[in-house]
Amino acid sequence: MQWETVIGLEIHTQLATESKIFSGAATAFGAAPNTQACAVDLGLPGVLPVLNLGAVQRAVQFGRAIGAEIAPRSVFARKNYFYPDLPKGYQISQYELPIVGRGSIEIVLDDGSVKPVGITRAHLEEDAGKSLHEDGRLGGGGMTGIDLNRAGTPLLEIVSEPDLRSPAEAVAYARKIHQLVRWIGISDGNMQEGSFRVDANISLRPMGEHKLGTRAEIKNINSFRFLQKALELEIARQTEILEDGGKIIQETRLYDADKDETRSMRSKEEANDYRYFPDPDLLPVELDNAFIDAATADLPELPDPMRHRFMGQYGLNEYDAALLTASLGLAGYFEHVTARCGDAKLVANWITGTLAAALNKADLDIADSPVSAEQLAGLIARIQDDTISGKIAKQVFDAMWAGDGDADQVIEAKGLKQITDSGAIEATIDAIIAANPGQVEQYRAGKDKLFGFFVGQVMKQTGGKANPQQVNALLKEKLRG
Repeated sequence: MQWETVIGLEIHTQLATESKIFSGAATAFGAAPNTQACAVDLGLPGVLPVLNLGAVQRAVQFGRAIGAEIAPRSVFARKNYFYPDLPKGYQISQYELPIVGRGSIEIVLDDGSVKPVGITRAHLEEDAGKSLHEDGRLGGGGMTGIDLNRAGTPLLEIVSEPDLRSPAEAVAYARKIHQLVRWIGISDGNMQEGSFRVDANISLRPMGEHKLGTRAEIKNINSFRFLQKALELEIARQTEILEDGGKIIQETRLYDADKDETRSMRSKEEANDYRYFPDPDLLPVELDNAFIDAATADLPELPDPMRHRFMGQYGLNEYDAALLTASLGLAGYFEHVTARCGDAKLVANWITGTLAAALNKADLDIADSPVSAEQLAGLIARIQDDTISGKIAKQVFDAMWAGDGDADQVIEAKGLKQITDSGAIEATIDAIIAANPGQVEQYRAGKDKLFGFFVGQVMKQTGGKANPQQVNALLKEKLRG
């Protein structure tokens, strides 16, 4: 039987506020255990939560960015469960009335096609603390310690529709949400620090069936590579069970990267297991249009509209436009260079090719590029005016990357200016033809592949500086005899 994969993701993104969602405690990463947990975070008797305005504003910004319904009235609820890193015995979240309702985004797939993905909701909630098993800071000895620094950290949980049909689509969607929250500045998206975590719900159903199968949830995935692998493993596991006549158990699972496996953690709870009820300590959040407009007034142009604009304005294909709008910084870099040079396709090729490779190798973001947009524009301008060839330009770029100055300085210092004097090129060609009579005779007898030999000889004699177009034209003329 053929099985269809159905995937929905719940993404927890930490909001970039300086204090927690219901207290004034700091949210900075890396502090010593329990040094950023106040009485509210510890759940001590008599304390009351106070909602962080910045968290609300960031949730509204996300809602506007995905074209979602922003609720004029949303309510915080208590999600009840006991776990050592949740000292109150409940998590403050939103359930029936979330702040952000239905919206959607577009993902670009590997084949260049575009797929819309629905977003069911996005709601505000607080994070829990963290269990430290045999952590060196606690002295080891088989003990588990609790660090409550993260308790109360503001989260926006973004819940997708079950619209994803493969691990590749799920990764593309997670990357798109990651891109978006960083683009609009509501989160740093740092996965290593826990600022962006993914829970994946996955089920299989017979191809053509509309009813959803029984799902398993894989919790707390903190890299795109792990998401891909965890989903592939879970598809294989569920397929094997179903084809052997078994039934999938609804459960929560964990992906173990060291063992490259998913394993069961506990049976999956339903909403009624959490005994949700409105939090009596927090008033409903009521937003008017003036608040929403003020919160979203400074939103930048968004990735999808910008991608479409790049295709229309600059004539780029879907793939290049998607690459160049991967981050706001990269898009700005591209537009700055293109404004100087005019040839958008040439600029796109340099940014997505040579520059991207150098950034990846050095593990640098575009904001930290040793070659500025102005410097790359200067380099491309020297290609356009035939000062250097495309091949020599790679040498110039490497020197610029190493800090040897801008394009003009490197070209002058290294003597890389292209030879465009047709007389000089012609003299070099005449000498090479005279020195290789055998090859000339073979070429004229029909061995066309020898043309590359002559081009190579000219470029060798000129140190790669001869203008390639002139070399090709003059060689063809001279070799005709």
